Amino acid sequence: MNQTNEATDQAANPTPVPPHPEHQTPKNMGKLVLGCIGVVYGDIGTSPLYAMRESLHAASYDGLSRDDVIGVISLLIWTLILIVTLKYVFLIMRADNKGEGGTLSLVALVQRALSKRPGWLLAIGVVGISLFFGDAMITPAMSVLSAVEGLNLVAPSLGPFVLPLTLGIILGLFLFQSQGTERVSILFGPIMVVWFVVMAVMGIYHLSDDLSILNAFNPTYAGGFLIANGKASFFVLGSVFLAVTGGEALYADMGHFGRKPIRLAWALLIFPALTLSYLGQGALVLAHPETSHNPFFLMAPPALLLPLVLLSVCATIIASQAVISGAFSMMHQAVQMGLLPRLEIRHTSETQLGQIYLPKVNLILMVGVLCLVVAFGSSSRLASAYGIAVTGDMVITTILASIVFYKAWKWPLWLVAAVLLPIFAIELMFLTANLIKLPDGGYVPVLMAIASCFLVWTWVRGTAHVQRKAHDSAVELTQLIKMLAKSHPIEVPGTAVFLTQDPDTAPSALLHNLKHNRVLHSQNFIVTVGVATTPMVNDENRITLERLSDKFLRVRLMFGYMETPNVPRALALARRRGEKFDIMTTSFFLNRRSFRSARNHGLPFWQERVFISMTKSASDATAFYCLPSNRVVELGQQLAI
Repeated sequence: MNQTNEATDQAANPTPVPPHPEHQTPKNMGKLVLGCIGVVYGDIGTSPLYAMRESLHAASYDGLSRDDVIGVISLLIWTLILIVTLKYVFLIMRADNKGEGGTLSLVALVQRALSKRPGWLLAIGVVGISLFFGDAMITPAMSVLSAVEGLNLVAPSLGPFVLPLTLGIILGLFLFQSQGTERVSILFGPIMVVWFVVMAVMGIYHLSDDLSILNAFNPTYAGGFLIANGKASFFVLGSVFLAVTGGEALYADMGHFGRKPIRLAWALLIFPALTLSYLGQGALVLAHPETSHNPFFLMAPPALLLPLVLLSVCATIIASQAVISGAFSMMHQAVQMGLLPRLEIRHTSETQLGQIYLPKVNLILMVGVLCLVVAFGSSSRLASAYGIAVTGDMVITTILASIVFYKAWKWPLWLVAAVLLPIFAIELMFLTANLIKLPDGGYVPVLMAIASCFLVWTWVRGTAHVQRKAHDSAVELTQLIKMLAKSHPIEVPGTAVFLTQDPDTAPSALLHNLKHNRVLHSQNFIVTVGVATTPMVNDENRITLERLSDKFLRVRLMFGYMETPNVPRALALARRRGEKFDIMTTSFFLNRRSFRSARNHGLPFWQERVFISMTKSASDATAFYCLPSNRVVELGQQLAI
């Protein structure tokens, strides 16, 4: 539970849930494939802009030989094969939670397999979403800046305008978020298809520069490079990993498009285009070593360089949009699971349930991205900060998946080890390689993740403390009902809905209403809201009713962790069970808590200050639960913590 009000979490969608993409007809499959090319593959699709360049730069510390170039290309290709194709496309995407993917879906699967949510599991999930949030700041800065830097090749005199233009593009991107992306998202897929086709064509065109680059398909070249360079190869691995940043989006966005469209897009277009691009860049560098400082843009003929720069800017904007939307979705899920205070959530589309806008999250991301661009100044310097967050998130995904395979799917332990241990070892190598970059900027995502984890820990701990304090002074609900049967308070017509976190105790708003107004409604719903370990809940399982007396009904509402609060719509389901519920004769009572400090009374003083600040930043409960504002009554309560 995540509220300081006694109103609890999560609610239902205001519109019927559409069929999952996995159940779409073949007629819609093409649209889904096109859609996922624009959304899912934006980040990994723009990695050729800088992955090859930074890898060659790291490998050239003592000169760059032909074997070094082929070895780097081999590392890039086999990283795509092992991490993206094998791990995500063939393995991890099988571990879906009712069609949904992502770190929190894996946490929910593990929780269900263990029949509980242990502290270590929650901690792993929190670290995962914290790392993802850090990546959501670095990706727009890195990708947009690397694309705009192509102007240096078009005309060196444009160099001074690269940073201001990047800042302007990023600022416009974040300011546009409040408008929603529905109107322009239809262009995302076609633009990214053009992007991947252009990359593939350029790669094919330059293969003939030196066909020996095809030796990169032989993994012995990758292994030979690592052995020959010893410890120095770790610096190269840190840059090679840039080629798969965004690979986790295949799993995270599975619920939006379905497993099959994402797999088809990867096999038919994305993987071939990426591979051809890296091969073409490698062949160009073998034939013309002087192009190693920016092989991607130098693959284009001079006359087509400016159009390529403009296309790359469009592609990086789309990639950034996908990451930002993913951050909104991740923060939404974290709020629903009680890991963060209520955040204002606006729906920007009437037809697509997943399109949401979180103003506070958008502001934090915007300020963070702009600061990163100004602080680092170039994509090469930003590359030092890029990769740690994604690598850490991938390691966490592998750990959680191994538990799901073993506990939920009942795989033998030897099979789990045989399948995932090699991948885990490779990812640990990449993580170690990226940790080497800590002094050069890698500390940025680490500090972001630490700050996010601290805030989540403070909120979870503070909320639990508030619940204990409230429970200590609470009155048992059944006891109150017996007391009211003897005292006979003034009865008024209509229904009163009291939202509470504890279904066994009388809501504070109910006690205050009796104390100050001295009235009791003819019908009273004591409502608690829970979060399921599934992304959505069917209406049949949405509501549980328990009649306590002729005037009191205990109601349990259950919602998926990806659903949006709409308590009135959920309560309307009570009519199917024979209970009367008319929104026009119903009042919703909320308890608005304010806190004052009580030293040595639970939380440390410094953490108490942070928690109180977070409670003040929580969005209005009326809007969060989709309550009709003209039927809401809020009663205040001060609590010492």
